[in-house]
Amino acid sequence: MKKMTAIKIYDHLEEIILVILFVILVAVIFLQVVTRYVFNNSLSWTEALGRYIFVWLSWLGVSLAAKKGEHIKITAFIDKFSFKKAQFLNILSEILVIAICGVTIYYGVVLCDMLIGMNSQDAALHINPVFGYAAVPVGCGLQVLRSIQSMLKSCQGIRFGTQALDNGEGGME
Repeated sequence: MKKMTAIKIYDHLEEIILVILFVILVAVIFLQVVTRYVFNNSLSWTEALGRYIFVWLSWLGVSLAAKKGEHIKITAFIDKFSFKKAQFLNILSEILVIAICGVTIYYGVVLCDMLIGMNSQDAALHINPVFGYAAVPVGCGLQVLRSIQSMLKSCQGIRFGTQALDNGEGGME
């Protein structure tokens, strides 16, 4: 049996978590629709829970999209360069992404810290809103890991050529 690396384990765990969250989101929203339109009495917590789950799905999905190379990129400029120069430009691009994520993580943590200090509660779920806002720094932190992974793959491409990147879309799989 093949030995599972930490990255492979994380890849599968990430996908499993996203699928579970999506199934829960669909069930909660379905429950909301049924109670609102069939019983004419909606549950207050379903909309709030659906919103929190959707936020987490979105921010965790950022990392999965990076893994699969699905983020929007303007390649018309990059395509004019040789393979090695394009890999170098990818590294510069990922450094910029890491910088933006770093700023977002910082302010996300500041916001979460402020929410914890305020000791406020969501009206419907009776939980601190930090559980929703924490998705921002967590998602950006996971994006940083994917950016580092992409930079390492580009370094391999610069060193070994195109055969180093022939194992998947975005050079991540």
